[in-house]
Amino acid sequence: MTILELETRQREGLVQVVLRGELDLSTVEKVEQELRRLEGQGEKLLVLDLAELSFLDSTGLRLMVTADQRARQEGRRLAIVKGPASVHRVFTITKLDEQLDMVDDVTELTVPELRDLS
Repeated sequence: MTILELETRQREGLVQVVLRGELDLSTVEKVEQELRRLEGQGEKLLVLDLAELSFLDSTGLRLMVTADQRARQEGRRLAIVKGPASVHRVFTITKLDEQLDMVDDVTELTVPELRDLS
């Protein structure tokens, strides 16, 4: 049985979903449900943090592509914190690293709405 731990953190101006373990066919539904729940709350910036992910298959990639498409269509942003080399390699091979909003660390992210208020 594949193990995936999911932790949702509220941070200033964003919601970070930290994934630990393996994201594959047997665990993708858990992440999909959490993303849909957060989208339903109207969060403008969702962050999928893959820094502690040990494995990613094509169903995990599809999840991120479709979540990114929904975010763009609804005027939101989905950012993805890069995972370890073995996980990031999947994005590089498929060239999704060029299409998705990928960052090295969550601290790189800013929320324009908050910046404009200062």
